[in-house]
Amino acid sequence: MHAKLVDMQRRSLLKLGAASTALMAIAGGTLALVQPGLERGALTTAGREIFQAVARGVLDKTLPDESVGRQVAMSALLGRIDALIGALPDHAQAELSQLLAILATGAGRRGLAGLATPWPNASAPEVQTALQAMRLSDLAVRQQAYGAMHDITASAYFSEPGTWDLLGYPGPLAV
Repeated sequence: MHAKLVDMQRRSLLKLGAASTALMAIAGGTLALVQPGLERGALTTAGREIFQAVARGVLDKTLPDESVGRQVAMSALLGRIDALIGALPDHAQAELSQLLAILATGAGRRGLAGLATPWPNASAPEVQTALQAMRLSDLAVRQQAYGAMHDITASAYFSEPGTWDLLGYPGPLAV
């Protein structure tokens, strides 16, 4: 009897998971048509706002302190993110566009990232708290979203040779 109950609960959870996945795919696809996160392989305004906020959270102490230097560094970072995204296969770009479209909405930002403040207004500590909650979440979709946002941001930033000193990386060896 106990085994039947456990099996019924397992099937119910699997059905719920499948339904949730389908709903997220439909919602993401619909949102991407309305306000995509990417257009022609580059960040939209909404996508740029999200990645600027994520950069403030992930790269907090590594970005220049002064306003002009920070703006220049952020602009260069967004250019490298566009280049990185442009090199992704079409299916990965479509998935990232859906993720950004969801995160660009108030409900998506709160539900997926756990961030109440709009991306452009969020402080570095607020974004860091939201990213940490995503990273440690029990939901795989939140962990995957965190991984994508973090890895794209860090990869694009530290691909610039001018940032290597921050890591103590001397650069590639001459061969």
